[in-house]
Amino acid sequence: MSDVKKVVLAYSGGLDTSVILKWLQDVYQCEIVTFTADLGQGEELEPAREKALLMGIAPENIFIDDLREEFVRDFVFPMFRANAIYEGEYLLGTSIARPLIAKRQIEIAELTGADAVSHGATGKGNDQVRFELGAYALKPNIKIIAPWREWDLLSREKLLAYAEKHNIPVEMKRGTKSPYSMDANMLHISYEGGVLEDPWNEPDEAMWRWSVSPERAPDQPRYLELSYRNGDIVAIDGETMTPAAVLARLNQLGGEHGIGRLDLVENRYVGMKSRGCYETPGGTIMLKAHRAMESLTLDREVARIKDDLIPRYAGLVYNGYWWSPERQLLQTLIDASQVHVNGTVRVKLYKGNVIVAGRQSDDSLFDMNIATFEDDAGAYDQKDAEGFIKLNALRMRIAALKGRK
Repeated sequence: MSDVKKVVLAYSGGLDTSVILKWLQDVYQCEIVTFTADLGQGEELEPAREKALLMGIAPENIFIDDLREEFVRDFVFPMFRANAIYEGEYLLGTSIARPLIAKRQIEIAELTGADAVSHGATGKGNDQVRFELGAYALKPNIKIIAPWREWDLLSREKLLAYAEKHNIPVEMKRGTKSPYSMDANMLHISYEGGVLEDPWNEPDEAMWRWSVSPERAPDQPRYLELSYRNGDIVAIDGETMTPAAVLARLNQLGGEHGIGRLDLVENRYVGMKSRGCYETPGGTIMLKAHRAMESLTLDREVARIKDDLIPRYAGLVYNGYWWSPERQLLQTLIDASQVHVNGTVRVKLYKGNVIVAGRQSDDSLFDMNIATFEDDAGAYDQKDAEGFIKLNALRMRIAALKGRK
């Protein structure tokens, strides 16, 4: 293992990454740099610094970075311009965080002269793929250390025993375990494991952390006006906000009204099905409102092309190909389509529902003079429809005359 001199570890300070830190020191006998990303997960991150210091990490080798604004501005917002949704339901909350973590991890490796990076993703999940595809795309010759694919510490009991043996500062709780494996950032919180491993089991109400149940949501609806510029929300109810502030506000209001819960069995990239539950209140509002804004401002065929691309784009994000040339090419097309996606959408939040209540735009392609059921004063000649219909029916008429069904 002597070929590795310095490694940047994606470090949370929890059991897994604390054990990994010590394991790297023992097995690779290299210098360790810890990197902890603040993506709005709502946890105190300074304890990670204290634990790293206790493990002998030099202060200059401890990075705790606030990435919230970059996360929403450069990753979440571009993804929502695409209306990306995986397998018809999942808003990709975990998936979209991984390319940013990989990016910053590689930046720190460059800054500190590290020749390797390490992560705590298991060999069964999608995250190992996402982290490593990102790392290789950004630094092709980087060495990646994935302890879960190398060691024999494949249970919580073994991890705890290792931590106890080596005096690793983690919370020791034998015989108990957290009921769920959770991942949180500004876009969502996910829950896996425990009783959720049986798809027949309904999630316990106490599991949900960000939202009230629709049954307990207020009896009065909440109206919001969301202002768009180039496909992004720039203001709520007339108040200009940064991307991170927009998402935080929508999370709060959506959670108060029981919006954004999802119970899903999804297909992982590594080949298995998994069951997870997600809370994405702000993202649920954003998707509904963005489609409403596009309905007014996008050309019909442009909108159809975008819809055709949604599964492809979402699959690239889910599978870890954010930094791939094909995702970047798609993003260029998508962003070009958003030049005229400007205006305001009014939505109503009510007991788990996001209801579009109005939309307006100076770039609107909706013409009331043409669309009206009243006299349009010659704006549209209804007689033209006869030839249009006959021409479009021609191939079906020929088939019918030939006796084909």
